[in-house]
Amino acid sequence: MIFDECYIKSQIRAVPDFPKAGVIFRDIAPLFHSPKATRMVADSFIQRYVEADFSHIGAMDARGFIIGSIIAYELNKPLVLFRKKGKLPGDVITEPYATEYGTAHLEIHSDSLCEGDSVLIFDDLIATGGTLLAAAQLVRRLGASLYEAAAIIDLPELGGSQKLQDAGIPTYCLTAFALDEQ
Repeated sequence: MIFDECYIKSQIRAVPDFPKAGVIFRDIAPLFHSPKATRMVADSFIQRYVEADFSHIGAMDARGFIIGSIIAYELNKPLVLFRKKGKLPGDVITEPYATEYGTAHLEIHSDSLCEGDSVLIFDDLIATGGTLLAAAQLVRRLGASLYEAAAIIDLPELGGSQKLQDAGIPTYCLTAFALDEQ
């Protein structure tokens, strides 16, 4: 299936003033209501990474879990979950990060990765880059390396993809929205 960016963008709902006034939230739920859109997104990532040299896929809580799990299954790679603080049982390591709305913490099981592992990390969207930068720190703290950060959507005006690239993290997104784009 050929990737059609206009079609994918049409399947992402703009929700004004959520979670606070002045913000346009990009809701990917409608994208997954469409088998065509889901397959188009998944196939695009699969084609990009099918011959890539990395050992694990990391997925961000919670919307990154959707696409990350599809890609991990299709590429036969282990899936590592990055969760919000307090959601994982057992021994975890934690990394604080700034969000568009404040601060948060990301966690991973301390035995999820080890030296020599290489991780492709997924999220639904790159805004300020905080979540993916925190994930990158967790990956490195466990002795693994980062292959690339990937997302369905980039909001380039918020600077997250640039921050990732400035941190030496290759970044790939299927589409981008201007902040005021409906």
